[in-house]
Amino acid sequence: MNKYNKINRRKSDRIYIGKVPIGNNAPIAVQSMTNTQTSNTLETIKQILALQKIGADIVRVSIPTLEAAESFKIIKKKINIPLIADIHFDYRLALKAIQYGADCLRINPGNIGNKKRISAVINCAKDANIPIRIGVNSGSLEKDILKKYKSPTAEALVESAIRHIEYFDNFNFNQFKVSVKSSDVFLAVDSYRMLSNKITQPLHIGITEAGGLRNGTVKSSIGISLLLLEGIGDTLRISLAADPIEEIKVAFDILQTLKIRRRGINFIACPTCSRQEFDVINVVNQLDKKLEDISIPLDISIIGCIVNGIGEAKTATLGLIGGYKKSALYTNGIRQKHQIKNENIIEEMEKKIRKKVNELNNLKKNHN
Repeated sequence: MNKYNKINRRKSDRIYIGKVPIGNNAPIAVQSMTNTQTSNTLETIKQILALQKIGADIVRVSIPTLEAAESFKIIKKKINIPLIADIHFDYRLALKAIQYGADCLRINPGNIGNKKRISAVINCAKDANIPIRIGVNSGSLEKDILKKYKSPTAEALVESAIRHIEYFDNFNFNQFKVSVKSSDVFLAVDSYRMLSNKITQPLHIGITEAGGLRNGTVKSSIGISLLLLEGIGDTLRISLAADPIEEIKVAFDILQTLKIRRRGINFIACPTCSRQEFDVINVVNQLDKKLEDISIPLDISIIGCIVNGIGEAKTATLGLIGGYKKSALYTNGIRQKHQIKNENIIEEMEKKIRKKVNELNNLKKNHN
């Protein structure tokens, strides 16, 4: 840890989603949500496996119908990553999801129904020893709270959350985490700040319905980073109107940039100008796509000319500096005799990166 990432995590209780620890200084868990039709079991399983491969710790699956619940039963048997069942309105679907092996429930108690129905869900979760996420959202606050505050405010979201928490407490159920999400970055941040001082349960953070890939990434990065830098957040989801794979990538980019958690390759690449000796943008995009399966952390610098190339290459695991027809290669800060022809950069760099990964994996195995 260096002076730039001395983040004191908020103290919180510990729960488990499957075998994934949440809270009490556990690594911040990254999750996404399938956007396939849950009743299409093959496509949903395929997407879950793809999310797991790219680094997801947990995957959430919506169960809007009884048919989807029956599909969830099949899906759960085919995968080994923890699954959260996302339930709205019909408490019977929550009961089915628990019966079929859900590792966690996500419910908004405000739309589940009366206290009798909520208590049925709590008791079932308690018997199955699985946690619940209380998901409060600025777009679905209870009518009486909206009437009181006139519009969604941080106070309104927190009051809604505390109401449900107290109800859980009455049932002596403490295996839960909480979220107070909004599509408004500042409203979400203020809500989490306020709630973090009132409870000890783990917090699931995110900017809900953030938007498309570009603007959603910007909004999520700002809001989530503000919270993480204050030590708030035990698990997170980036909510994008995009391929869920992108949610996982963005999440790890945020965590990696903040030096909180690392996974995969961190590409250091120049924005390009007329000095570039090869197509930097194409090289980085192609390598990023080809090397998605790598989980071991690596810094790879791809710089199109000598101006900043040497400085970046000296601090990277592997560094490439653009030159006329051939580019210089650095390994662990040392320039190599071998130069790479510019037309062969993608193929050769992929080979060298994978070779380095194998070396590091072998060192890790021998050390263990």
